[in-house]
This record gives sequence, structure tokens and C-alpha cells, in this order.
Amino acid sequence: MNPLRALARLGRRPALPAPGDPSIARAVGRVVAIPIGHRDFDPTEVAIPWQVLRARGVRCVFATPDGAPGRCDPRMLDGEGLGPLAGLLRADARARSAYAALEADPAFARPLAHEAVVDAGYDAILLPGGHAPGMRAYLESRAVQSLVVDAFTRGRIVAAICHGVLVAARARIGDRSALHGKRTTALLRRQELLAWRLTRRRVGDYYRTYPTPVEDEVRAALADPGDFVRGPTPIARDREEDLSPGFVVIDGRYLSARWPGDAHRLAGALLGALASETA
Repeated sequence: MNPLRALARLGRRPALPAPGDPSIARAVGRVVAIPIGHRDFDPTEVAIPWQVLRARGVRCVFATPDGAPGRCDPRMLDGEGLGPLAGLLRADARARSAYAALEADPAFARPLAHEAVVDAGYDAILLPGGHAPGMRAYLESRAVQSLVVDAFTRGRIVAAICHGVLVAARARIGDRSALHGKRTTALLRRQELLAWRLTRRRVGDYYRTYPTPVEDEVRAALADPGDFVRGPTPIARDREEDLSPGFVVIDGRYLSARWPGDAHRLAGALLGALASETA
């Protein structure tokens, strides 16, 4: 039985395995490639998985379009313009602390170029999201979509969260989306539109990256719209010691999550997938 499910049945909150836990021994030394854009990626969706994986012996390799360091969406750190909703919408204290630590990581400060990831000997790729305008270049990047195709073709693990699922949905294997035939989640329509409605007087269309909501575009790419899984209503953010608020859909070696509040659970699922690899 899945250890997280077993804990839940016992009434205990599922938590991430501690560093050195024998159950994740095979994950030590594995390589996760994290492609990001030049700017505006979500700090939680990058820094939390990095922190979780690195603490447990997984090597994280970053990549940007040209090998220059990327910068996250500053509003998700300082909450500027979000008014009384800043405390709810921006990265929480744990994520802000994780991002500050990430900025000091040499791998983050000296990333590869996107095209170099294919030759980096990676075991998994992680596709983070972000909704500010600077993310569009990343979300539309043919180079990043090619990484997704390479990963699926080679049978590597692919993990995506929030808008990052759009990258996988837009990647083409033949004449179909790379997600055709897979079950997935992504940023929910109701999440995206609620954030937009609550903030548009202050920040305009900041929360509307595209006119079409993420959920709608991802659904259209699937073999069956029913392969999109919304999960329980997202309210609280998960934590290392309590993964229960988080939600992840696992379909073989493809893992997906909805928003920054699922970041710890996605990192745990990715850790488990790496630990289950035999080569």
C-alpha cells in the first residue's frame, strides 16, 4: 500500500519522507531538469520542489532560453498591488524563504540553455508555472516543448504544475498533444477566474495569462475531456509535515498538480517516482 494512503487511513497527516529515509534511497543522485523562462515564473513552484529534492540527495539542473539566470515573478514575493489579498495570493513565508535559498544555489545562478538539457543525462523534468505576462515566452517555447517530447519519448518522468501543464499540452508527438491519452490536472478554471475577478481592478489582467483558461486549453488537448481531474476544492497550501491539502494526478511517469498549494505533494510524488526507478 502507498505509505501516504496508509497514514491517511490511520488518521495521521501524510508527510514527506525525511532525508535519509530508506524508501527514497534510489532517488539519491538522480537528476531533475527544471526549465524556466527569463522571468515571471512562480517562486513557490520552483523553489519548493528544489528544496525538497535537494535536501534528499536529488540533483536539480536549471535551464533558461540562453543560459542566463532567470527571475521569478516579483509580485509573488512582495504582493505589490494585491492589496488586502496579498497574504492569500503571494508565496507564503516558507516559499519565500526557499526562494531566497535557491538564489544562492550555483545551479540556479548558472543554468544551462534549454537546448542543452537533452544531453544533460536527466532522469526527470519538472515544468513549473506562473501567470504573469513574462511567462508567455516560456509557455510558448518550442525548445521547452521539445524537452517534453524528448522526455516522453525516452520514458523519462515528466512533472508539471499549474501553467506548466500547458507546456506539456502544447508539445506535439506526431499530430497529437503529448498529453493525449493521459490523465492530468492543471490550474482550475474556477481558481484562475476567481483570482482574476478579485484583483482586476488593481492589477488588470495579471491573472489572465491567455483569454482561454488553462483548464479549457488542457482539456481540449486530451483524448477525452474526462481525463482532466479537478480534485477536491483547493483551499489551504500543503507543507512538508502535512501533504493532505495538496493534490497530484499520477499517470505512469507523468505527474501533474494544480497550483502552488500542491507543490510539496508534487515534489513528494516526483521523489517517489525517482525512487522507484531501477536504472
